Amino acid sequence: MWWQYLLVFLGAFLFDVEPFPFPPAFTIMIFLQIMFGLNIWLVIVIGVAGSILGRYILTLYFPLLAGRIFKRTKNEDVQFLGKKMKEKVWRGQLVIIAYSLLPLPTTPLFLAAGMAKIKALYIIPAFFIGKFTSDTIAVHLGKYAAEHARNIIEGALSWKSITSLVVGLLLICALLFIDWRSLIQKKKFKLKFKIWK
Repeated sequence: MWWQYLLVFLGAFLFDVEPFPFPPAFTIMIFLQIMFGLNIWLVIVIGVAGSILGRYILTLYFPLLAGRIFKRTKNEDVQFLGKKMKEKVWRGQLVIIAYSLLPLPTTPLFLAAGMAKIKALYIIPAFFIGKFTSDTIAVHLGKYAAEHARNIIEGALSWKSITSLVVGLLLICALLFIDWRSLIQKKKFKLKFKIWK
């Protein structure tokens, strides 16, 4: 039985360690909880732990990857954005909590943190609050839906999941292609598409 909880941890970890906007980690948590009839609170705690470890590792390796695939100016631009975020600590923490509560992929948040070289300890506590809260709601709703719905597969390709994926991709594009320094310092909105090495 312990190996089933290990699958929950590994599934959540793998969904959140990669730099692409996969479906939220709670989807694998819901699937495994339903499939094996696991204790819902253990699934939530173990799954959130896996997610947090995955996001932590993402913030560690992504700066190395970003340095190889993006131009120096794009990395400096996102680092500037990160410094601005750290200047207003409480506002930054509230933004992280609020964003983590939304049913959106948190990949853009952690890509920005990694590129901006923001220490994971700045993001993880606020992320934990939002993630634990949103995953608790999602896993309970998933369990309820599985017990009361005839066709859960349709929900995986619903307009909500597709919208979530599209919004996640748009947020990554905004992070990469908006000239943040120009926007914040000069109040000029500019797009830069030549960011690749």
